[in-house]
Amino acid sequence: MKKILSAIAVLLVCANAKAQLFYAQGGLNLANITTTNDGHTEKNNMLTTFNAGFMGRFGLSKEVDLESGLLLTGHGSKAETYFNGGADYVKSTFNPLYVEVPLNVIVNVPLDKTSGIFFNAGPYIAIGVGGKSKTNSKIGPITSSSSSSIQFSNDNPFTSQQDDAAYDKLKRFDFGLNLGGGFQLEHIILKVNYGFGLAKINSTESNNTANDKNKYRTLSFSVGIPLGK
Repeated sequence: MKKILSAIAVLLVCANAKAQLFYAQGGLNLANITTTNDGHTEKNNMLTTFNAGFMGRFGLSKEVDLESGLLLTGHGSKAETYFNGGADYVKSTFNPLYVEVPLNVIVNVPLDKTSGIFFNAGPYIAIGVGGKSKTNSKIGPITSSSSSSIQFSNDNPFTSQQDDAAYDKLKRFDFGLNLGGGFQLEHIILKVNYGFGLAKINSTESNNTANDKNKYRTLSFSVGIPLGK
């Protein structure tokens, strides 16, 4: 795992050394998941988390560019599952952290010499590295609560084969699409992005494309500060 992250970091450092725009990014994530279609997760609410890292653009042209980088980003949700007509329940708040590598196509619309609007779209891959899960449950007269560190399995992200699926045991690998835009000013970049996860995070279904249930959905608001150039 450490070797994989180190290799990704080295590649991105080498790539961004040639970037025309290199910037530090940080911001707010509003994270959620899609609910399962068999009732295992009946309600889900947004979870507030964060994103932080470094991004670089390569200066292909004034109108169209490529962007990549390395981000630490939070996903998750406040999920609720009910049994016995709603008398019993399991409520889980889980906040997994991933190292994400996006690859975006950037379309620039200049407003003047130092500012403009941009739109971004492209794929991402991500590796789970940490996070916490908290659970409150009621089964009959018995109530309980627990907190644990999230464990990541090494399941193939293109399938959904996982034993003992739970919100504190998730797939290590995720992939999906980003879509967003923002304003590029002289000394600051303002961004909004929607992460559309394509891998089922812990379902026992055998096909990620069977439906859009049990996948990450993350709305991000970020500020970028250009470095160096």
